[in-house]
Amino acid sequence: MNDEYIEIELEEEPIELCKLLKVLDLVEGGGQAKNLITEGYVGVNHEICTIKRKKLYSGDVLEFDGEWFQLTLSEDATPAQRPTESSQSETAKAPEQAATPAKSKRKRTKKPKVDEKTGRRPISFG
Repeated sequence: MNDEYIEIELEEEPIELCKLLKVLDLVEGGGQAKNLITEGYVGVNHEICTIKRKKLYSGDVLEFDGEWFQLTLSEDATPAQRPTESSQSETAKAPEQAATPAKSKRKRTKKPKVDEKTGRRPISFG
């Protein structure tokens, strides 16, 4: 793991993860960015992230292709307020209660698809 971060200065926040990869020219296009995120090749805040449109804020850390990027906010930009964990959990509870069996079934099928050593999903060409 590389301890040096490349500083990325945001002019506004939040920015979606797939758009950030495009802006930084780390991918050729949005489709490639979304595929790499979905396949588990992108890390956010030291965890693998598979959410294509995850909103990133200053202070977040992006890992891609062995490089680490620290997001900061430019001095003239107005910081956006991050959603609190309680508001995220409240919005997550309502759909969870309505579709509890389907949601827990999905979790069971996703776990075996992730490689335990790398944390990435295998790529299927068939």
